[in-house]
Amino acid sequence: MPIKNVVVNCTDVPRSVEYYTRFLELEVIGEVSPERAVLDAVTATVELRAVQRGREQSTWSPDDLQKGFRHIGFKVDRLDERADTLKAGGVEFKLDPLDAEGNVRICFFYDPDGTLLEMIQGDLEYAEVLDAAGVARERSLGVPERPRFDHVAVTIEDRDATAAHYHDRHGFDFIGTIEQPHDSRGFHIGYLKGGDTVLEVFTYDVPKTSRDPQLDVAGFAYAELAGDPPDLPVAISPDGTKVYVDPDGFAYAVGSGA
Repeated sequence: MPIKNVVVNCTDVPRSVEYYTRFLELEVIGEVSPERAVLDAVTATVELRAVQRGREQSTWSPDDLQKGFRHIGFKVDRLDERADTLKAGGVEFKLDPLDAEGNVRICFFYDPDGTLLEMIQGDLEYAEVLDAAGVARERSLGVPERPRFDHVAVTIEDRDATAAHYHDRHGFDFIGTIEQPHDSRGFHIGYLKGGDTVLEVFTYDVPKTSRDPQLDVAGFAYAELAGDPPDLPVAISPDGTKVYVDPDGFAYAVGSGA
């Protein structure tokens, strides 16, 4: 059971539609209004919702030691060419293209309202494979013809507890790990696969900070998962959606997608 939809708040919906369709080749589904747009990202949808408050109102930090949402990842081909196009368009980068652990090439950049995005090229070579069938399903997706939604990354405290929760409630399987041996913070990554999508979970051996999710400011708001409603604290989004908050501050709804 996959991630069905990712809700991103923005201060100018048409501007964000132009950004995501131009730079990530997402395709518009239905009508675009000043309040909302839904974009097809192949394996999930990205829903853009209008808010009045901008990036400066958000308590989210680009520091990966802050628990909860970290970034949205897209699988791509021609990563360097795409990165050059982004830079030519004036897009702000957090990390220029580089070869990363797991034999993939990655880069990080921001959308117009400060949501951190990643492009990934190549199939991960896991340090430890925990579910060979899940890894095979991942690789069977092949090279994307256009950027496809791959994952939402989150920083967490307890990987075993997180894996158990998302498996039991939402059908995610723990398929493999990547280690970061040169990171002095003790950085480990786990991959929880649901359908054709992934929750990428970061753990560290050093203290982390926390934040409460903000559903009414610019930036990532919440993901929408398939599965059963969990026994977690509830927040209500501006449109009345019931959103659950896990122990690390990651916000998600349960439903059938946008």
